[in-house]
Amino acid sequence: MAETMDISYSKKRGPKEEEDGRVDEGWAGPLASKRDRSERGGDPTAALASARHEFGEHGGVNMSIEASATFTVMEADTMQRMFKGELGPDRDHYIYSRHFNPTVLNLSRQMAALEGTEAAYCTASGMSAISSVLIQLCGAGGHVVASRCLYGGTHALLSHFLPRACGIHATFVDLHDVEAVRAAVREGKTKVLYAETLANPTLVAADVPRLSEVAREKGVKLVVDNTFAPMVVSPARLGADIVVHSVSKYISGGADVIAGVICGPESLLNSMMDLHNGTLMLLGPTMNAKVAFELSGRLPHLSLRMKEHCHRALVYATRMRKLGLKVIYPGLDDHPHHALLASIANPGYGFGGMLCLDMGTEERANELMHHLQNTTQFGLMAVSLGYYETLMSCSGSSTSSEMSPGERAQAGISPGLIRLSVGYSGTLEQRWSQFERALALLHPPPPQKQQPYLLLSSVAEQKTVASSPAHFRSDAI
Repeated sequence: MAETMDISYSKKRGPKEEEDGRVDEGWAGPLASKRDRSERGGDPTAALASARHEFGEHGGVNMSIEASATFTVMEADTMQRMFKGELGPDRDHYIYSRHFNPTVLNLSRQMAALEGTEAAYCTASGMSAISSVLIQLCGAGGHVVASRCLYGGTHALLSHFLPRACGIHATFVDLHDVEAVRAAVREGKTKVLYAETLANPTLVAADVPRLSEVAREKGVKLVVDNTFAPMVVSPARLGADIVVHSVSKYISGGADVIAGVICGPESLLNSMMDLHNGTLMLLGPTMNAKVAFELSGRLPHLSLRMKEHCHRALVYATRMRKLGLKVIYPGLDDHPHHALLASIANPGYGFGGMLCLDMGTEERANELMHHLQNTTQFGLMAVSLGYYETLMSCSGSSTSSEMSPGERAQAGISPGLIRLSVGYSGTLEQRWSQFERALALLHPPPPQKQQPYLLLSSVAEQKTVASSPAHFRSDAI
C-alpha cells in the first residue's frame, strides 16, 4: 500500500475525463488554483467566495452530501490502484470516509481558502486537530514552546497528557518576551512554537509576524489557534505555518456541532495522512459528512456574523468602561495590544467578539451572571463561544479550571474574571438595557464612576471611536 494518500482536492468529473482516469486540467487542477493562490493574501471573504463556485450532484445550488462510509469501484484493478496510491481523491477516487470523503474535502477546501493555506483537513473536534498536529510535528520526545495563557484543554494536553503518553514536553512563556521565547527553545528538541491569536480567556493578542520570525530563526513551526478570531485575523497570511480552529465556535455559529480543522502546507497534511505514520490516518479524528454539509452552508455568512459580534462587543466594552467596570477588550485603546491587533487584523472586521469583565471575586462574578441569565435574560451561563446568544462563564472555575491556581494567576486569570461571548440576537439597545438592570441588582452596587486606570478623556474616547470602521462605532448605532 502506498506510503501516503494525496490530500489534493478535485471537482466533480466532467465530459473531458480521459480513459486512464486522468482528468483534463479544466476539470481537476492542483490543490489550489491560480485564482486561489493569488487571493491568499487578500480578504478572507473574497477568497472564500471564490472557493465556493460549485454545484451539487444534479446541479443543486448546495453541494450534495456523500454520507457513505465506504465506496464502490467498478473494476477490481481500480481498488488495487487506489491502495497502491495511484488513484485517490485528487482524481475522484475514494476508499473509505475515515481517509477522505467528498463532502468533508469540499469543506476542507473552503477552510484552506478562508485561512489562505495550501490545504486543510477537517476533524471531529478542535482538540483532535490540535493534538494531531502536535504529535505529528513533535514525535516522541519532542518539545513545545507555548504561551502561558491558553485554553484549559490545550494547557492540560501540553502539561499532562502529551508528556505521559508521548514524552512531549512544553515550556510556557510570555510570548511577548521574545528573548524568553528564544531562550526556551531547546536545540534539536523543540519542534513547535504554539500560540492563540487572542488568548483564551485573557484576550492577549499574539504578535504573529514577530513570532513567525523567531520560529524561522530557530527552525521550528509556528502553530496558531485562531478559534477566537476567524475572519478578524489570518495568521497564515502573517507567517504562521499551521492554523487550527475549533470549528464548533464562530465558524459553526449554532452551538450544535463539534468540529475542528487544520490549515497548513499540503506537504504537512499529506504526511498526516501517511498510511503508517500519519496521525490523521491512524488516530481517525474523522468529521462526519453530515456535519461538513451543515458547516458548508454556514460559511457564506460567517463574515456578516463576525462583523456583528465584533461591533456589539466594542459598543458593550466602551459602555462598560464608562460605568467604571474593569473590562478587557482589545478594541479599547487602553488595551495593551490594541495597536498590535489593529496592525495585524483584516480591515473591516473589528477586534473580535469576546470580552472579559473582572468582577474581583468569583462570588461577585457568579452573582452578576445569575442576574444576567435568570433576571434580565441578557445571556446564558454556558461555556463555548460564537453563538448568536451571549454566552458567559467564570473562566477560572470552568474553561481554565485545568490550570492550577498559580498557573491561572501567572496567566492573568483572576477568580472573578467573566468571559463573555457577545451574541447578536435581539437589538443592541434591548440587550444593553438588560445588562444595566442586572448590574443594578448587585449588592453592593458597583461604583458609578470610572476607575482611575480606566479613565479616558473625552478627546481620547472620541479618537477610539473615530479610528474604528463605521460598523464598529457606537455612534453608528
